[in-house]
Amino acid sequence: MMDVMLAAFDPIYGEAWNEQQLLSALMIPGTRYAIIDASGVIGPPTAAVETAGFYLTRQICDEEELLLIAVAPEYRRIGLASRLLRHLFSAATDRGTTRLFLEMRDDNPARHFYDSFGFHQVGLRKAYYRGADGNLRNALTLSASVGKTM
Repeated sequence: MMDVMLAAFDPIYGEAWNEQQLLSALMIPGTRYAIIDASGVIGPPTAAVETAGFYLTRQICDEEELLLIAVAPEYRRIGLASRLLRHLFSAATDRGTTRLFLEMRDDNPARHFYDSFGFHQVGLRKAYYRGADGNLRNALTLSASVGKTM
């Protein structure tokens, strides 16, 4: 997961987590993740298959937050992120989740991707993120209902 994250997130925005942050998150009750390979198979990581992408979530009661979703640059534009998000909606429904949340910088081009899955803005945090370039960027909180067919 670390290799994908480091390749997927532009360092200027400071969005990639370090290994300790990732390991700590995985130890928190209610944290879930999924791994996808280049052929689109979602399952446990294996040494024989290269991880192409992943998501990481945290569930609290009937709500779940998408903490991270990433696809390595060489595997983009072939539908892996969409497959991961559809998997998340399905798995979250099975867990009894009714709403998904995520937070992102307001100039992230992935906004259109999230919109296509029914996410809409429910909050704004002005000057919330500070990038490696020193610039402050707003954070958007997005939400989507779970249980809809994607």
